[in-house]
Amino acid sequence: MKAAIVREAGHAPVYGDFAEPVPSADEVRVTVTAAAISHVVKGRASGKHYSSSGQFPFVVGIDGVGRLDDGRRVYFVVPKAPFGSMAEYAVVSPAHCIALPDDIDDITAAAIANPGMSSWAAYTERAKLKAGETVLINGATGTAGRLAVQIAKHLGARKVIATGRNIDALRSLAAIGADVTIPLVENDAALGESFKQQFAEGVDVVIDYLWGRSAERLLIAAAKFGRDAVPLRFVQIGSSSGADITLPSAVLRSSAIELMGSGIGSISVDGLVHAVGKLLRATTPAGLTVAVKPVPLSDVERAWPEDDSARRTVFTMNAVTS
Repeated sequence: MKAAIVREAGHAPVYGDFAEPVPSADEVRVTVTAAAISHVVKGRASGKHYSSSGQFPFVVGIDGVGRLDDGRRVYFVVPKAPFGSMAEYAVVSPAHCIALPDDIDDITAAAIANPGMSSWAAYTERAKLKAGETVLINGATGTAGRLAVQIAKHLGARKVIATGRNIDALRSLAAIGADVTIPLVENDAALGESFKQQFAEGVDVVIDYLWGRSAERLLIAAAKFGRDAVPLRFVQIGSSSGADITLPSAVLRSSAIELMGSGIGSISVDGLVHAVGKLLRATTPAGLTVAVKPVPLSDVERAWPEDDSARRTVFTMNAVTS
């Protein structure tokens, strides 16, 4: 079968032939129609993601959309290694397949599932977000962050605060639900003052896609200016600003901050699948939107380095519903 193949660590996928997967008695075969690039997929391809197996070669991709042999249209996740989702066929456990509602097309489903799941699972599985609470999204200008704004409002957040480095993209967030926007400027004093005002007014949940310096400033501001003995659930999802931070121990001793992660390992695969199912069923009724760039899988070598956070690159194969 044709597939996007990673032959060694540090090398981008190439388009080529790979053995077709054969399902066992407790697995199902998916004829894949669409699969999207994500940070996890890129990390695994490079061999640097914490969930990477370290075994090469393999077909890249952890999720996608396709059809079972009985014709059912599904979103699927965690195909059997070394057969990823960016191929003509994948093999998965039936428990890792979700029937797609008729009101969402293949490309949109493939594009929105992973970035939308990142915040949906963080809100519902980790932070246990309640209607009427205030959410701060650190790093809201990328695809996942923009969806996090929309999903927070859909789940009942009273107020959504969004931070970001791209000023133009940050301004556009007001149209999709952001009540307050905070530019991540270099001046620590100015940034600290902006954070101080928001924590003084009350923040219940922080969703962090950046880590690095801005996360340090957020945690310090939360400890200094947050409400006494009122827990702040700080959920760490991504690290595009850096893998490490320096955090004074007094920040945790002097506050009711609950620091947690959200992702593969901190949430079970079943929990993630459950979250994606709810997200996909809500996509059309809630009006959730994502910018998409469809690309034939045969163009993977050209499109892979061009992928960015502004649009989701979705590879298409076989017959696709668009």
